[in-house]
Amino acid sequence: FFQAEDGIRDIIVTGVQTCALPIYAIIATGRSDYPNQVNNVLGFPFIFRGALDVYARQINEEMKRAASRALAAMAHEDVPDSVLSAYGLDSLRFGRDYLIPKPLDPRVLRYVAPAVAEAAMASGVARREIDLHEYRSELLRRQGAGHLFRSRIIDQAKNGPLQRVVYSEGEEPKVLRAAAQVQDEGIAKPIVLGRRDRIEGRIAELGLHFHPPLEIIDPYDEEWRARYQTALHALRSRRGVTMARARALLRDRNYFGPMMLHMGDADAFLSGITFEYPDVVRPALQLFHTRPGARRASGVYLVIIRGKVYLFTDAPVNIDPDAETLCELAVLAADFAHTLDIEPRVAMLSFSNFGSTPHPLSNKVRDAVQLVRARRPDIIIDGEMQADIAVVPELMDARYEFSQVRDANVLVFPDLDSANVAYKLLARLGGAETIGPILLGVGAPIHVLQAGDDVEAIVAMTAMAVKDAHSRSDGRA
Repeated sequence: FFQAEDGIRDIIVTGVQTCALPIYAIIATGRSDYPNQVNNVLGFPFIFRGALDVYARQINEEMKRAASRALAAMAHEDVPDSVLSAYGLDSLRFGRDYLIPKPLDPRVLRYVAPAVAEAAMASGVARREIDLHEYRSELLRRQGAGHLFRSRIIDQAKNGPLQRVVYSEGEEPKVLRAAAQVQDEGIAKPIVLGRRDRIEGRIAELGLHFHPPLEIIDPYDEEWRARYQTALHALRSRRGVTMARARALLRDRNYFGPMMLHMGDADAFLSGITFEYPDVVRPALQLFHTRPGARRASGVYLVIIRGKVYLFTDAPVNIDPDAETLCELAVLAADFAHTLDIEPRVAMLSFSNFGSTPHPLSNKVRDAVQLVRARRPDIIIDGEMQADIAVVPELMDARYEFSQVRDANVLVFPDLDSANVAYKLLARLGGAETIGPILLGVGAPIHVLQAGDDVEAIVAMTAMAVKDAHSRSDGRA
């Protein structure tokens, strides 16, 4: 309900009496040029979807009410960036101009169809019982592999102990919206860095609700900086960091947040919406170095296209890797693939196919393959090979039947240039969905966001950070 405009005072009620009090009313319309459009695409496609999937004999009142309640609940939740973009809006929250979800909201299928199916089973008109959790996964699959894969990562993150995740850019609206979703879904306990008055003001503007209240830490607070100053000095004193310098560095959230991990006040750290990539990675490596067993750090992007998931490495960290570094990149990426329940098939990419164009640049890739095979014979790997040969099994079979790799899903690029160009072109021109960059080999669960990340991407990266924290607590590499 919303209050009528202040200027409206005399309202004729049912044509009988005049009221001088403020009137509360809901006004809805089928017209698209007014807010709260009641569009039939919000209802009938997904009511029928849920009914058909349980072989319902009829659509009864219970199923209709379930659909209505699902839409009502959805209207109270944070609106995805894809919906805001489609309608040319910066923000949208429950209120007088948003009482019902927008017709183009892709979440409607996932809310309405399961609610209708559940009501059909409960009311006895369904001729088939289904597992609602599996059904929701199936609906995600129908919306694309990207939705399903993100959902799987989030479910895996929720299976372990609740982790405390610090966001360096707590004053950013996207970060706060993501933090609210992370808390609501039980993915992690969010902690945000920033000025309390600004963050609380943003939370009010966005209409967000945190239960329990969101933990806010001001890195400019003298007591907090004093808590970490001595420890930071001890870590970096032989690298020219005096006590005074340590105090100054703690004004930088990319030092302050990682120090929270070092002191046990948090479990994972995310930053990068307003920072450049090196601004986040450099402090992480200075404070934590590489993970035990890892010689170098690297970065991986998950690239989801045409129903398949690929791992691209290394697009963000190593600019011009030698053969030894390429070997390390391949091993880190293959091991990471296993944590995602993906059986890695590693292709070492080049402009040459198995010696067709001898050159120092292709030779280093070939040498890297031999290093991996010697160090980790359990990894299925081959190269050097061109990208199309790597991902099209028919081409490999026709020309290089001897290769150990078919239809590669882990692609190791020969340098940062080629990896960065490839994933960005696929994302912008090829319609690929990407998750990342995911840092591998760093000594703590620290991960990098990108300036263009939407709320969904931040939530997915939070889940990846939580999985990383879990892997360290249970002793996995």
